[in-house]
Amino acid sequence: MPDFAQTGQVTTLHDLQTADLDPIESLLFENTRSYRMGLVLPVTASDMRAEPFSKIVEELVDATYIETIAVSLGIAPSREDYLEAREKIAPLGDKAKLLWTDGPRFNEFYKTLCDAGFNLQTQGKGRGVWTAFGYLLADPQLKAFALHDCDIVDYDRTILARLCLPMAHPSLDYDFCKAYYARATDRLHGRVVRLLVAPFLQALMMTHGDDPFLQYLSNFRYPLAGEFAVTSALARSNRIPSDWGLEVGTLAEVFRNTSIKKVCQVDLCRLYEHKHQQLSLEDSTKGLMKMANDILTTIFRTLSSRGLVLSEGHFVTLRSAYLRSAQDAIRQYHADAVINDLGYDRNAEESAVEGFADRITDAGREFYENPAGAEAIPNWSRILAAFPDLPRQMREAVELDMQDAASETIT
Repeated sequence: MPDFAQTGQVTTLHDLQTADLDPIESLLFENTRSYRMGLVLPVTASDMRAEPFSKIVEELVDATYIETIAVSLGIAPSREDYLEAREKIAPLGDKAKLLWTDGPRFNEFYKTLCDAGFNLQTQGKGRGVWTAFGYLLADPQLKAFALHDCDIVDYDRTILARLCLPMAHPSLDYDFCKAYYARATDRLHGRVVRLLVAPFLQALMMTHGDDPFLQYLSNFRYPLAGEFAVTSALARSNRIPSDWGLEVGTLAEVFRNTSIKKVCQVDLCRLYEHKHQQLSLEDSTKGLMKMANDILTTIFRTLSSRGLVLSEGHFVTLRSAYLRSAQDAIRQYHADAVINDLGYDRNAEESAVEGFADRITDAGREFYENPAGAEAIPNWSRILAAFPDLPRQMREAVELDMQDAASETIT
């Protein structure tokens, strides 16, 4: 069948190259009058200074269907980082709110929560996203939040529009919308999805059968995409991992907290390019090897929470099954690269697979020694039960940071 086929329980919304941006945005302008949406932009100081972020801000100026943009600035310890970020987002006007998550006011929030027993110690994208969700939850008129990364090289507003429309359109009824896209330039990218996640899920189903959660994960064309949209109610219920397991962990929370028929995935664009992580075969604590380990342990712990018993010997069998599936994938992607006139380093792909295979046994050992692992960031429902005024206090902190910066400018 052509590429509008629906092949699983998760609805796939294809890009058939038949819809321009203008009609999509017209629908959004009309429907977001009653279905208001917020946007989360998690950004580090280094990405804030890179060229893609300026392009993203320029494009978002005309996304007037977005009510509030929460720019969550992390890995930004200096006052200069905050001031520069404010200047960068100034074209977006008052609807853009800068959350300086490394600033003294937000650090005080995190300290209070940590003292109360909540896991907010770890800096990173997970905590930044969680913070932005809390900030947006203070506005009861916001019905859904969209999120996308800030290092997208070829960004245009179509990405955001296609992500938001499945949530806002009145004839649709989705709680969660996940992005997917092709990752290619002069060669195929997306190694962790192509060479680890997809064949690993096949290996898991070979060894454990068609578990509903594994079937659900395998329905996503790009499960590690950083872009998604979620209703405010579901954002309140979902826990958020604080490591590289963020994307898979988010999908696990969605599986747990809503019906699969309320989940969709949308093709955002023909090609998608952002910065690439180093493979880091020589150091499993960095780059794609670290990412792979976090993803694998997240999957193991999710399966364990569903009642699956995982023994030490199981991981040896799983590694062997994975290698067979991954080697088949290399053959398939080589053929795909040839017919699309793309460069393909088959030896490098084989080396990546061998590195990922080692991560399966390492992650299995880590899981076996510590089945619970690092606790995920608690969901906002739990936080609000203990600190019902925290979202409002976050809003006050953002305004006070802004007033301080304005005072410095006047001085």
